[in-house]
Amino acid sequence: MPRAKTKVVRERRRLSRAGSDVVAGLKEAIAHVRGEIVLPSREYEVPGPVDVRAIRARSGLSQSEFAREYGFSVRTLQEWESGGAKPPSAVRAYLTVIDRIPKAVRAALQDKTAA
Repeated sequence: MPRAKTKVVRERRRLSRAGSDVVAGLKEAIAHVRGEIVLPSREYEVPGPVDVRAIRARSGLSQSEFAREYGFSVRTLQEWESGGAKPPSAVRAYLTVIDRIPKAVRAALQDKTAA
């Protein structure tokens, strides 16, 4: 016996603000790829390699203390120090700041009013 055809009715929902922004961004990206618009470009330098073990040693902290103080997992810190993994560029920048001005990083992380 043949199936009866049913009509599927979809509700048209309004997108959230974030959803609308995503759709607009995708449309803009498609127009850029098609050559219809030119989008601004930005260049930045990615921080170079850092010696995580040396930075931690200069801090005078153990691996667990350093990890707890600056928000890393001990296992990840161990991977970076052993060379099994390299920290991503944002983390390299963070480690550079920790190395150069650790007091400012500690103060920022302990400031409960920031956020």
